[in-house]
Amino acid sequence: MKNKKIVFSLLLAGFLFTACEDGLDDTPISQSIKDNAYTSGDQIEAALTGVYESFQGNDYYVWDHVLFSDVRSDNHYAGGDNPEVFQIDAINIETANGRVFNAWAAIYNAIAKANVVLEQTPGVSQQITEERREQIMGEAYFLRAYHYYTLARLFGGVPIITAPVNSADPSVTRQPRNTAEEVYAQIITDLETAASMLPDTYGDDPSTNKARATKGAAYALLAKAYAQKPNPDYGQVISYANMVLTSPAGYNLMGSYAELFDGSHYNNMESILEIQYLGGNEGTWAPQMHLPPSVSGDTWRKFVTPSHDLVNAYDSEGDEIRKNATILFEEVSWVDEYWGNATGSSIPFAYKWKNAMGWASSDHVYLLRLADIILLKAEAHNALGDIAAAATEVNKVRERVNLPDLTTEQMASTAVMKQVILKERRLELAQEAHRWDDLVRNGVVVDVMNSVQDIDLRDGQPVNYNMQAFEAYLPIPQQEINRNPNLVQNEGYN
Repeated sequence: MKNKKIVFSLLLAGFLFTACEDGLDDTPISQSIKDNAYTSGDQIEAALTGVYESFQGNDYYVWDHVLFSDVRSDNHYAGGDNPEVFQIDAINIETANGRVFNAWAAIYNAIAKANVVLEQTPGVSQQITEERREQIMGEAYFLRAYHYYTLARLFGGVPIITAPVNSADPSVTRQPRNTAEEVYAQIITDLETAASMLPDTYGDDPSTNKARATKGAAYALLAKAYAQKPNPDYGQVISYANMVLTSPAGYNLMGSYAELFDGSHYNNMESILEIQYLGGNEGTWAPQMHLPPSVSGDTWRKFVTPSHDLVNAYDSEGDEIRKNATILFEEVSWVDEYWGNATGSSIPFAYKWKNAMGWASSDHVYLLRLADIILLKAEAHNALGDIAAAATEVNKVRERVNLPDLTTEQMASTAVMKQVILKERRLELAQEAHRWDDLVRNGVVVDVMNSVQDIDLRDGQPVNYNMQAFEAYLPIPQQEINRNPNLVQNEGYN
C-alpha cells in the first residue's frame, strides 16, 4: 500500500503541471482518490513517510540548494563541467535551465504529497489515536509550508495549491501565480497551524526528534518566514526565535563547531531539523560532487569550489575554526580558472560534507539549526535599532569559535552592524544554502555581486557578473509556462 500511495501522489503532482499536454487521459482523478482512500494508521503513516522522502529523493534538497544559494552568490564558483551550473555561477540563468525546472517540479511534487496527507488523514478510522492524527496533520502542514517557503525564496510569487487536483479541466489545472505576499501568508498560516498540533519532541531518540517536524521546527521556520517575506515583521522574528531558544526540546549551540560537520555528531542539540541519510541504499551522492581526490577517491574536476572572496572573509576575521571546518585545500591534476591556471595548483574544496562513501554518503543536511536562528534574531534586533541586543546574539556565535566580542567600531550604527551580521552569517553558514537569501533579504544582492573582484586566470580579465535586480529570483521554468499559459514569467527574463 505504501508504494501504491506514493506513486499516486506523484501522479497528482505531475498532473497539475502536465494536464494541458496533448494525449493525456481526461478522466478526473477524484474517483481514483475515492477508490484508494486511506483507512488505517499504517497507510497514512506510509503516505507521510513519502512526504519526508521528498527531501532525500529531490535533487534540489540533495544538492541544488547549494548551487542556487552558495554558487549563485559570492561564496563558491561552479567548478565541474556542467553548462547549467555555469549559468547559475554567472547569474545568467536561462528560462530553460533544467535545474530550475527540476526544482519547480520536484518541490510541487512534494507539496502534492503533503496535500494528499492533509486531505486523507481526517478520514482515517483504523489503527490511529486522535493524538497521532493531530501530529500527522501538523507534520504535513509544516512540510507543505517548508516547500512553499523554498518556492517563494527561489521564484517569488507562485501558484498556491492546497488540495489534491481532482479534475482535468484546464480551469482547475492551469493555476495563475499568487503574489509573494500571498504565498508567505499561506506559509505562516500553515506553520501556525502546525505549531498548534506538533509536540516539542517525540520522546528521547534524537534521530527521531531531528528527523521530524516539531514545534521548534515550526517556530524556527516562522522566524525565517517573517524575516524573508516582502514586508518583514522583525518583532515576530524575535518572538519566534525566542520560542526556539526557550523550547522544552533544549536546543543549544554545540560546544565544538567542527563536530557539527565531522559526520559523527549529527542529531545534536543544535540541530532543529536535518535530512537523515544512512549511507548505502539510503545514502546521498552530493558529497562525492564536492570532495577532493584524497577524500572522494576519484580524480575528475569537482564542483562548488570556494571563492577567493569567501576564503578572504575567513582570513580577514582570523576565523580559522570555521574556515578549517568548511574548506580543505589540496593540489589537483586539473586546471582551475580561478585558483591556478596550471595543473598541480592548490585549490580549495567545499568541506562541510566530509564523507563521499562512493556516492552513498551518510552525511546529513541541516535544514534548520540554532545558530541560524540566533543570528536571524540579531538581524531583527538591529533592524529595530537595538544594536546592543543584536551584538549580544552575535557574540554567542563568535564565542564558540574563539573570536572576540564585537568592537565599538563594529557596533557604531545599524548600517555597520547590518554588514557585521551578514558577514557573521556568511562565515557560520557557508555551504548550507543561506547566502543568496541573506543578500536578497537585506537588499544588497546586486551591489555585493557587482562588487566581487574575481579574475579569470585563463585570460587575466576581471569577471563581470553584471547582475540586475530582477535576477534576485529565478525564472519561472519555460517548460511550465508552455504547459500553463496562465503562468506569467518573472519580469526581466525572456
